[in-house]
Amino acid sequence: MRNAGDVVLSARRLVTTFDTPSGRLRAVDGLDLHLRLGEVVCLVGESGSGKSVTGLSLMGLIDPPGHVTCDEFWFDGHDLTTLPESEMERLRGRRIAMIFQEPLSALNPSRRVGDQIAEVLRIHGLASRAEATRRAVELLGRVGIDDAQLRARSYPHQLSGGQRQRVTIAIACIGSPRLIIADEPTTALDVTVQTQILDLLTEMQTSLGSALLFITHDLGIVAELADRVVVLYAGQVVEEAAVEDLYRTPGHPYTVGLLASVPDVDAPRKRGVALAAIPGTVPNLLEVGTGCRFRERCDRAHDRCGAEPPMITLSEGHRVRCWLYAGR
Repeated sequence: MRNAGDVVLSARRLVTTFDTPSGRLRAVDGLDLHLRLGEVVCLVGESGSGKSVTGLSLMGLIDPPGHVTCDEFWFDGHDLTTLPESEMERLRGRRIAMIFQEPLSALNPSRRVGDQIAEVLRIHGLASRAEATRRAVELLGRVGIDDAQLRARSYPHQLSGGQRQRVTIAIACIGSPRLIIADEPTTALDVTVQTQILDLLTEMQTSLGSALLFITHDLGIVAELADRVVVLYAGQVVEEAAVEDLYRTPGHPYTVGLLASVPDVDAPRKRGVALAAIPGTVPNLLEVGTGCRFRERCDRAHDRCGAEPPMITLSEGHRVRCWLYAGR
């Protein structure tokens, strides 16, 4: 693990709900999360598990009919449960920044990319217009875009997918944030460009000394990138551990299933043998009721799983939400 510093974000019992015609949906249900400066935490889970909603909730970007509550929510010394939106706007983009999955949607199509980078500095009063423009061009070069002076005058549609994602990383990093949230930023890119973007992101995070919350469903990226891993299922954290512990001794049956579904390139190939798969699908969050949310898909479920399982500590820093470990 990297040399992690002070806790920069701490959330306890984060709940995000959405009012729908069929009732109130709990997309994130009682999440506890802490992030330290200098570390990379990967938030993992399949589609519908609540990963992206978690990132948006931490950024304060959930709009009605969504609603976010949290028993305790601290970021960089600020109590976000009582912080007015005007103060949150001062933090957002400068001290806490987000990189989105699809850069073409995240960027303004009608503005030059250099202006969009420089805007962060101007909005937060960190530089004059001329200085902000100069620093934007400088940062474009730093994130690996050739002919930065020329590209700064380009519009998003004139850049490749990899170049656009480099621009969004520049926008996120130019204010020297204490926390970067990256929501599957490499999904739409080919493998070669994906590796380049991951290297760039970790290089920028390391140089800034910030915390990085990386949202992904790709366990290959997790193994390469993470210090700690938080596994989400149906809106709840089901396991949390250092990356080495998670891969060596996964505790929750869902985590075991996720790891078993990853192809092993070193294993001998057997014709006709399919990859392991977790049966079923993520439950409808309007109909989860009580009990373990994974029990309908779990081959180790028993009668006790009809009650809500607690988070149980397996070892230092390794917790799992499963009745299999009750009484430890």
